[in-house]
Amino acid sequence: MTSQDSTRYPVLPLRGLLVFPSMNLHIDVGRKKSMAALQAAMKIDEKIVLVAQRDMEMDNPLEKDLYNVGILVHIKQLIKLPNGTMRVQVEGVERVSFVDYHEEKAFDQVTIQFHADAKTPTQEQEALMRTLVESFTKFSKLSKQVSEESSRAAAQITQPGLLADTVATHLPLRISDKQAVLEAFDVTERMVFLIQKLENEKEILDIEKKIQVRVKKAMEQTQKEFYLREQMKAIQTELGDKDGKSGEVSELRKRIDAAGMPEAVKKNVLKELERFERVPAQSPESGVVRNYLEWMTSVPWSKRTEDVLDINRSEEILNRDHDGLDKVKERILEYLAVRQLTQSLRGPILCLVGPPGVGKTSLAKSVAESLDRKFVRVALGGVRDESEIRGHRRTYIGAMPGRVIQGMKKAGTINPVFLLDEIDKMSNDFRGDPSSAMLEVLDPEQNHSFSDHYIEEAYDLSNVLFIATANDLGSIPGPLRDRMEVISLAGYTEMEKVDIAEHHLLPKQMKEHGLTKSKLSIKRDVLRDVVRYYTREAGVRSLERTIAGLCRKAALQLVKGDKKKVTITAKNLEDYLGKRKFRHGQAEKSNQVGAATGLAYTSVGGDTLQIEVSLSAGKGKLLLTGKLGDVMKESAQTALSYVRSNAEALGIDSDFHEKYDIHIHVPEGAIPKDGPSAGITITTALVSALTGRPVKREVGMTGEVTLRGRVLPIGGLKEKTLSAHRAGIDTIILPKDNIPDMDDIPDSIREELTFHPVSQVEEVLAIALEEGNYANS
Repeated sequence: MTSQDSTRYPVLPLRGLLVFPSMNLHIDVGRKKSMAALQAAMKIDEKIVLVAQRDMEMDNPLEKDLYNVGILVHIKQLIKLPNGTMRVQVEGVERVSFVDYHEEKAFDQVTIQFHADAKTPTQEQEALMRTLVESFTKFSKLSKQVSEESSRAAAQITQPGLLADTVATHLPLRISDKQAVLEAFDVTERMVFLIQKLENEKEILDIEKKIQVRVKKAMEQTQKEFYLREQMKAIQTELGDKDGKSGEVSELRKRIDAAGMPEAVKKNVLKELERFERVPAQSPESGVVRNYLEWMTSVPWSKRTEDVLDINRSEEILNRDHDGLDKVKERILEYLAVRQLTQSLRGPILCLVGPPGVGKTSLAKSVAESLDRKFVRVALGGVRDESEIRGHRRTYIGAMPGRVIQGMKKAGTINPVFLLDEIDKMSNDFRGDPSSAMLEVLDPEQNHSFSDHYIEEAYDLSNVLFIATANDLGSIPGPLRDRMEVISLAGYTEMEKVDIAEHHLLPKQMKEHGLTKSKLSIKRDVLRDVVRYYTREAGVRSLERTIAGLCRKAALQLVKGDKKKVTITAKNLEDYLGKRKFRHGQAEKSNQVGAATGLAYTSVGGDTLQIEVSLSAGKGKLLLTGKLGDVMKESAQTALSYVRSNAEALGIDSDFHEKYDIHIHVPEGAIPKDGPSAGITITTALVSALTGRPVKREVGMTGEVTLRGRVLPIGGLKEKTLSAHRAGIDTIILPKDNIPDMDDIPDSIREELTFHPVSQVEEVLAIALEEGNYANS
C-alpha cells in the first residue's frame, strides 16, 4: 500500500547504519547539517527521514550519494552533549521513497511516498513466515550473536512485514543487503530474500564449527600444557622471579601433607593450590588464594595434647589458685571426674556466671592447667556482627576467619580449653545475630562440623572444652543458655576476701611494685580493715586496686628515702588511703519511720536497697522516684493496694488515701533499679509511714508481695545475704519457700545472721516494725 505526502521532511544521512520500522535506536550526530535537520524536525512534528549513504567516508553527501529509499522516524528524545554533539533516540515509523529531493544550505529536505505493509498474511506468506521463523531459530542456536529470547520473540509476531524487518535487524548483514531488505516493498520478496540469507549464514557457521573442531583436536592436551607452562616460566623470569612459584608451591604442598587434614578437605585445598600455581604472581587473586592456603595449613586439624586426668592434681591446683568458692570448685571437679570416666567431652558447656572480680576467668585458666591443655580466651563483649563468629566470605576484600577459628589457630591444637569471655555482652543489629551463630559452636550435636564462611570446610570442635563467662544470665538468649551448664559464683565473704588478699593479691602486687617483706609489712588485721572500710563489692577487683595503691605509696616513701621499711597498721591506714569510704556495722544508726532496707540482686552481685516513704497532705496521689523499672513500679502499686484493702487490720485510717499524697523514693536515682523482690520492703516502709511505727535498723528483707498479702519466693538469696552481711545487717526476712536456698549460704555467715522465713505480710510487719501504738489519728 502506497500513499504520497506533500510535506517536506528534513533529511538525516547515516554512515554504516540503517533503521527498520518499529526499531528503536540511539544515534550520535555531529555534522552541522544533520544537527540543523534535527532541530528543524523538532519544531515541526518531531519527524525526520533517515537514509543511508552509499559511501561511508563522505562528510557532505549530495542526493546522488544517498540511497533513494529510507525510513521516516519519530524523534523520542534529543539531548545536547557537552562536546557539542547531539544524541537522539528514534523509532522507525514507515518505509519511504523520495519523490522530490531539495538540497539547501542549512539542511536537505525531501517529499516522500509511504510504502506500508499489509497486516494480514496470504496463505503463501503464512508458509514463508513459518519457514523464516524455523530458519531464524536454527541460526540463533548456532550463532553467538543472536539470543534465544530474540528467536522466541520473533516466533510470536503475526504480521509478515514486521517479522521480516525484525529478523533483518538481528542478522549480521552488510549495509547493502540491509538496504535491499528496506527497498523490498513486496513482503513476499522480502521474506524469500531473508530465507536465502539465513541458509547461507547457517552454512558458513557450520563450516566455521568444523574448522574449530579440527584445530582443537590437532593440539594435544600435553602439548598445550607444556607450551603454557613454558610461557609462564618465561614471563616470571622476565618479572624477576627466576624460580617462579615452584618453590613456594612446593613448600605449601609439604605443609598441606603435614597438616593432617581429612581427605575431603585436603582434596579441595590441593585444588586451590593448583589454582594458585596457575594464577600470575602479580594478580590480586594470587594473594587471596595464598592467604587462604596459609590459614588452612595453620589451623590445627589433627594435632592434640594428651590430657592429664588426675582428679587429685586438679583439686590441688584449684585450691592453690582460689580461696573460697568451695561449691563451685566441687562442681568443676565433678565435671572433670565424669570426663575422666567417659574419656569424652560430649555434654553441656560450662558457663560461669557471677559478678565481676569473683574469679571466673582465673577458674578457666586453672581448669586448663589441671588438664595440661592449651588455653585460649576470646572476648565477646560488644560483638554484634555474625561474621565475627562465622568469618567473612572470601569474596570480600580483607576477608578472614571468625574468632573461633582464629582462636583454634592460636591454640595450635584441636583440644584446647576455650574461654568465651562475657558471652552475655553480645548484641545483634542489621549485620546479624552473633548469639545465633554461637549455637552451632556450643551444641555438642552440631559442633563436630562447624561451618566457617572463610575456610568453607566442616571443622571439628567436638574435642574443645568450652567455658563461657557471664555477669548476667538473664541477658543470654534462651536457646544459647539451654546449651550450657550454669555454675553460679555468688561472691566472697569477708574472711574469704581477707584470705585472698593475704595469700594472692598482696604478694602479687608487692612483686609487681618491686617490694619485699623486708621493705613492706601489712598485717592481716590491716587487710580486714581495707575490706571493711574501703571496698564493698562481691569480687576482689577493687580490693586489688586498693592494695596496689598501698604498694605505690610505700614505694614512693622508700625511693625518697623517708623510710627504710614501711609498716602499715590499723592506726596509720588512713594516712595512706584517706578517710574511710564505708561504715561497717548497722545500715542505719537508728530506727527510722518510713524507711526500710531491702536486699537486691544485680549483675555485679548483691546489694542493699533503701526504700523511703513520705506522706504529705493531698488526695491520694502516688509518686514513684529513683529510676525504677516496670517491675518495681508494679510492686509499689501492689503494696499500696494491699495496705488500702487491709487498712483497718493494720491500724490505719481507711480513708488515708483521701488525705495524703504518697511519695515512694529509692535513693541513688541515677542508677536503674528493677526486679521482683522489693514488694515486702515497700509494704513495710509504707505501713511504717502510715502508722508511725519505726522500722528496725538491723532488719533487711527480700520478697515479693501479692494483693492478698502472700510473700512470694525470690532468686539470688546467697548474693543478697552476703550484701546484707557486708552492710552490717544481722536480721534477714526471706520467703518461706526460699528455705532450701539457705544451704548455699556459707556456714560462717549463717552463724552471724538471724533468718526469719515468712509466708504472709503480717509476719513481716511483726518482725520489722517496733512494738507499740503509733497509729496516725
